Amino acid sequence: MRVTKHEHATLRLHDQGDTLVVDPGSFTTPLDALHDLVGVVITHEHRDHWTPAQLDHLAQVAPRVPIYAPQGVADAAEGYDITVVAPGDTVTVGAFTLRFFGGVHAQIHESIPLVDNVGVMINDRLYYPGDSFAVPDAKVPVLAAPIGAPWLKLGEAMDFVLAVAPERAFPTHDMTLSVSARTMHASRLAWAAEQNGGELVDLAPGDELDV
Repeated sequence: MRVTKHEHATLRLHDQGDTLVVDPGSFTTPLDALHDLVGVVITHEHRDHWTPAQLDHLAQVAPRVPIYAPQGVADAAEGYDITVVAPGDTVTVGAFTLRFFGGVHAQIHESIPLVDNVGVMINDRLYYPGDSFAVPDAKVPVLAAPIGAPWLKLGEAMDFVLAVAPERAFPTHDMTLSVSARTMHASRLAWAAEQNGGELVDLAPGDELDV
């Protein structure tokens, strides 16, 4: 299986001729070469993780492609056919087995309501928590680790990597950071990964990693 990191929180997975897209949001350039798209995962309803324009673009190349997301996305994405998933669910689509964890977005501020959020484990190889620090009850070979957000404190992101103890991690959710801040945050997450014998692989948009 191969993962391609795109801008901010968007991931493209490719395995056995099938493609899965995760969180095509407002900071991401519309994806191309999607003739083999079999599914879309949206972790939560915030627009940096999905937009109608992105879903419409995907539908042009893959009509009726299934979209898996929590109830909050189904409520917000009126007019789109969303298959609702929740923590504990397992779904198989094409070459991908998806297991869902978590349930709630990390708190931004007490004045801002919490929303549904699911983390997703893909083929027992890659875990992406969405906007949360939900730790799966499974070994994580590769972790897509959020590195910058209004809800994220760097120390908490480091603790998350320490708790998950992945073999490899790469930074994601990073478009809100300056270049210097991203470099600093990545170095701290690299330290956290190394404490359990892992490593951080710093991917730029368009970079690929075999997982």
